[in-house]
Amino acid sequence: MSPFSRVLSTFFALIIVLFFLINTTTISSSLFTKINAFSHFLATFHGKNNHHYSSNDQTDQPNLSLRRSTWRNPFIAFKGINDISPSSVFTKKNISRAISPDIAKCGPVELPPNAITLPYCCPILPSPLKIIDFKEFAKPNAPLRVRKPIHLLDDEYMAKLEKGIAIMKSLPENDPRNYIQQAKVHCVYCNGGYPQKPPFQNLKIDIHRSWLFYPFHRWYIYFFERILGNLIGDPNFAVPYWSWDSIEGMQMPKYFANPNSSLYHHLRDPRHLPPYIVDLNYHVNAESTTQDQQVKYNLAFMYKQMVLADTKEVFMGGVYRHGDQAQPAIGSVELAPHNTVHKWVGRADLPSQEDMGTFYTAARDPIFYPHHSNLDRLWGIWTSLDGGRKDYRDDQDWLDSEFFFYDENLNLVRVNIRDSLDTKKLGYVYEEVELPWLNASPKPSRSKLQRQEKKASLLASSQDPMTTTITKFPLVLDSKVSVVVNRPKKLRSKLEKEREEEVLVMEIVDLHSDKDVKFDVHVDDDEEMLSGPDKAEFVGTFTSVPHGSHKSKTKYLVAISKVLEILEAEEDENIVVTLAPIVGKGLVSIGSIMVEYIPK
Repeated sequence: MSPFSRVLSTFFALIIVLFFLINTTTISSSLFTKINAFSHFLATFHGKNNHHYSSNDQTDQPNLSLRRSTWRNPFIAFKGINDISPSSVFTKKNISRAISPDIAKCGPVELPPNAITLPYCCPILPSPLKIIDFKEFAKPNAPLRVRKPIHLLDDEYMAKLEKGIAIMKSLPENDPRNYIQQAKVHCVYCNGGYPQKPPFQNLKIDIHRSWLFYPFHRWYIYFFERILGNLIGDPNFAVPYWSWDSIEGMQMPKYFANPNSSLYHHLRDPRHLPPYIVDLNYHVNAESTTQDQQVKYNLAFMYKQMVLADTKEVFMGGVYRHGDQAQPAIGSVELAPHNTVHKWVGRADLPSQEDMGTFYTAARDPIFYPHHSNLDRLWGIWTSLDGGRKDYRDDQDWLDSEFFFYDENLNLVRVNIRDSLDTKKLGYVYEEVELPWLNASPKPSRSKLQRQEKKASLLASSQDPMTTTITKFPLVLDSKVSVVVNRPKKLRSKLEKEREEEVLVMEIVDLHSDKDVKFDVHVDDDEEMLSGPDKAEFVGTFTSVPHGSHKSKTKYLVAISKVLEILEAEEDENIVVTLAPIVGKGLVSIGSIMVEYIPK
């Protein structure tokens, strides 16, 4: 080999090393600039000796292969590193795209611009970094912890919860089991503290509005429960649940309203102390109603969010893989009652309804944990409906998605979703209560003839530019508006409806993440006199919890097969969808509305 060939070989070897580093490490912009300049030098050198290099050969399209064309400028693929797409990286179907946070690269979280506190939410990491994989499954014959509804518990049991919270609050601030440190776990996962792993380190992880919502919170409550039980010397202690979906549990538990208790929190809405009935469709401008009427509203609302939401996409949220943008689609119960109860508890007179009303501080309120214990219970109930509903357990990326938590022995533990699917293997079950919402199917507010006449009138006037019926998008939702949406299929057979759910899909764009936003969705309703939550025409609500300072986008899915049956509208070629902004008018836009058919 000639000396010149050896020089070229050395240069090419160096190129390969640098190419590998770029794909496996996070590179600052300044370093990237230097590498890019160096690559141009190499390319020029190579071009002078091969007489075919030209700057016109460059391309801005991401290219992660080492084809001959890229040797002319081996780092050209990274000119737009923020624009790398999953399809250009994951070229083989068997490559895992499971989400896993890069915990060593944790950084400041995104807060609302008017945040009342500025927490640093990253966890305290051991040095050197040591992580163990979760293997603490319950032994086959070991007694199971039983999570019970708070309204059925006695003072003695609740005293244990009070004691555990008090001990956690007294621990040193640098102890991962400290109460505020535990609260920061929620903050860092929900407000973009963790980046995805390379080459998508520019994308922040958010466990909300996606298929990560339920399993993340299941693990979160699990480790919180283990820590608390260890601190009080009772490994069988279980975090109780706040059963706001049952009639007896539809008020803030009295134990959390005692100012002398560790369960008390000063940043709560003082109007909502017991015996005030919780509003599962709450918003800050909500008008008061009678207790009996509120219970009726709540039960019908739960029926819609649980029973009608019969596909995994509608109930659990959208698919979220490595390389994807966060918040692909939000699930029904995550929207409400999850979001609404958060805001019902938080202070309405604070900028972001702290503490429960915004994600960066929500877990500072002790009622957060019984609230999410109930949501975990509802996930289990949903999977048991209709003889067993399908979740995402046939998707390897969902099963392999990872989170990190500290256990009661100060070990940093890596967990995945696959190990969370059976609560008995995690050592706990739920004591059930009656589910009155299972039989709370809503009724129409008007007769079929009245609806048809109103709909015909609206369709006839839809060509008039002065009416509120529109067909153009994007739509800034600053006032009540109706949209005519075509149905690709009508008069579906029973078998077709058993196989596929008819779903109203709304693309949410330009959502102001730092603001409280809520709008209700109605189908074939009277725009001038919209129905309440207990009526069939009211099909859902979109409500956001402030947790950032940017504009975001997501999707909102509403199952309407059963609704169309109730409204006797299955033979109609279209439906009229009315969007009614309740809070935050003009702070969200709708990119599109369409009907899709999703397999069950």
